[in-house]
Amino acid sequence: MTGLLILIGGLVCVGAFVFWHSRRAEKLRSKLRENRLDESQRALVIANFPLWEKVPEDIREDAERWMQVFLAEKSFEPCGGLAEVTEEMRLAIAAPACLLIARRPQDYYDRLRSILVYPDAFSVKDEWGIEDIRLGESWGTGSVVLSWQTVKQGDLNPEDGLNVVLHEFAHQIDQEDGAADGVPEFEELTDYGKWSEAFLPAYDEFCERVNAGKRSVLDDYGAESPAEFFAVATETFFERAKGLKREEPEIYAELVKFYGMDPGEWERGE
Repeated sequence: MTGLLILIGGLVCVGAFVFWHSRRAEKLRSKLRENRLDESQRALVIANFPLWEKVPEDIREDAERWMQVFLAEKSFEPCGGLAEVTEEMRLAIAAPACLLIARRPQDYYDRLRSILVYPDAFSVKDEWGIEDIRLGESWGTGSVVLSWQTVKQGDLNPEDGLNVVLHEFAHQIDQEDGAADGVPEFEELTDYGKWSEAFLPAYDEFCERVNAGKRSVLDDYGAESPAEFFAVATETFFERAKGLKREEPEIYAELVKFYGMDPGEWERGE
């Protein structure tokens, strides 16, 4: 009996600590979200991520508030001989990452702890020890790995449909439920069915087109898996919105609902 009481008491204490920690973290986040970027920071973002100027002011305001939390909570670590992760690098990564969650009810990349930044493409070994060259990676264990050179190239051309930050952070969103399967977490069960009705046939048709050598607005890499298809669709949604809406209207409609914004309405060329 005494042991049971001790166990119950311990569980109550753990529960109280978790509740206290959660409340404290939310208070800190609320305080951080009161701020926005200053003029020098915003200039750095625009210089590295020109799409930022096209984002409507109300959405940009939400994203900038999330950026305050992102920059305070996530650890940026230099790798592969990079001397340091500068403020310019941090802002260039945080802006597109937080644009994705500006209008989403979410757990705020809670699984993510660190962003590892290499100066250029980096090599990794697969499970068979074969070396592969990568431009970016998203780990479900709490890290995103990025090549700074690739970040700059993707950010500076906002209409090529290729952006490694949007791509890898779309993977993070996909992995929030613990699985990298191209089906992110939804609040309503009915949303899973609508998502699958749009994405599953589109993915199958896309793979057939890629195998037949036919080009589309989506990068061929999306045919690698449903997870990559979602990440590539996200890149394209923000960078080639009108083209995606024209070729894949069902996918486009689901992404508008999911991200809570419509980049096709932003003033820019296609």
